Amino acid sequence: MIARSAIAVLTTLLLGATALAAPTLKGDITVNAAVVTVGDMFDEAGMSAEDALFRAPKPGTTGTVNLLDIKAAAARIGIETFDPRGLDKVRVSRATTVVDQTMLADLITADLKNRGILSQGMSANTIFTTAFNALNAEAVDQPASVISLRYLPGTGAFTARFSVAGINQPLDVSGSIELMIEAPHLAGNYPAGTILDASDVVMRPVPLRFAESTGVARVQDIVGKALTRQSRDGMMLKPSDVSTPLTVAKNDLVTIYYRRGPMTLTVKGQAVTGATIGTPLQVLNLISRRVISATAIAAGAVEVSAEPLALADL
Repeated sequence: MIARSAIAVLTTLLLGATALAAPTLKGDITVNAAVVTVGDMFDEAGMSAEDALFRAPKPGTTGTVNLLDIKAAAARIGIETFDPRGLDKVRVSRATTVVDQTMLADLITADLKNRGILSQGMSANTIFTTAFNALNAEAVDQPASVISLRYLPGTGAFTARFSVAGINQPLDVSGSIELMIEAPHLAGNYPAGTILDASDVVMRPVPLRFAESTGVARVQDIVGKALTRQSRDGMMLKPSDVSTPLTVAKNDLVTIYYRRGPMTLTVKGQAVTGATIGTPLQVLNLISRRVISATAIAAGAVEVSAEPLALADL
């Protein structure tokens, strides 16, 4: 029983010592808020950790506080003693987030997307005509936000007002916005007739106005199609630059089929023109040396539609 009482007394003394442990002054500190609290300045700050001691320096700047001022500020909130750890001053830095043109352009883009002006596959190339230096904002989740944005689609001109955390005055800027759209471009030099696959195409932004005037092909309308002409690396692809690959190409050797009821007649031929499946072409009958009209039905195969009397001339 005596041993248990001794342990209880010892525990109480230890807890009391911990609770009454003097705060310990920190070395150089960095704060995020507009004030320096007891918890920022001292270890073992206890229940006073959230109490304010000083105003913090502006975001992105640093200041020093001497020991006498720290003692006076601590005494005002009831901290009479603390361990200074041999320090005669403390260096206080305030964290910052840099607000520059890139961040503002991203905010403008986000605002245009929220309005539905920018759809999927589109972006905004923002050019600022207002000169301003990068600003040091508070290190918070949202260091800057759009207050208002006026955009004129006809000219691309815009004016915008931003709120910057830690800065009382709003930031007003102006400039122009060029709407961009992702368009397919060739990833290399290719001869006419090349059948394109996904690795032959790379998506790059182009001005929307240019794309609307020239036409932009979709990727799904390009892959598997053939180039209509020799094309160079980096060329933007338009719908007219590709076509359905030929089922039968010029000079291909083919089998000519003539079907009439249960009867099928075949003869060797050579394509004089090319054609896709289901379209007409001219074919040379290698037996009669006559050029006849046929329809491509598969690679290396064409079909002749003729009256029975024309069979002898095939």
